[in-house]
Amino acid sequence: MRAIIQRVSEAAVRIDGEVRAEIGRGFLVLLGISEDDNEEDVGWLAGKVARLRVFDDDGGQMNLGLDEVGGDALVVSQFTLQASTRKGNRPSFIHAARPEQAAPLYERFVAELETLLGRAVGTGEFGADMQVSLVNDGPVTLWIDSKNRE
Repeated sequence: MRAIIQRVSEAAVRIDGEVRAEIGRGFLVLLGISEDDNEEDVGWLAGKVARLRVFDDDGGQMNLGLDEVGGDALVVSQFTLQASTRKGNRPSFIHAARPEQAAPLYERFVAELETLLGRAVGTGEFGADMQVSLVNDGPVTLWIDSKNRE
């Protein structure tokens, strides 16, 4: 399971021109699920996202988490994070989970993140054509992979 986490001052996802979800200060999480991901990956990654300390404290150090700054989260499914560009110029998505496997794991990730944060998390719509807008704060962008736990 791969995630791109962007610290944002605002973010929104639109579907067919309508706002599906929007947040102010917080995290935009783009989530890609692979064919070998499972519940363990969900729990580990949701915990990592919920505990990330990348907001500035009074001394200007990245030392505060979402809870401490009253931030929100917006999670958007993005199978293209599982792309392989090893051969040629056209990405291969053969390792991305099929929708029947990925959709429940995506929903479980959102539910786990909501539990850990103690509040609702905004979402896109799994498999929909979405337009995501954001103002990256910093910019701060992190890449986390549950199969490469650094």
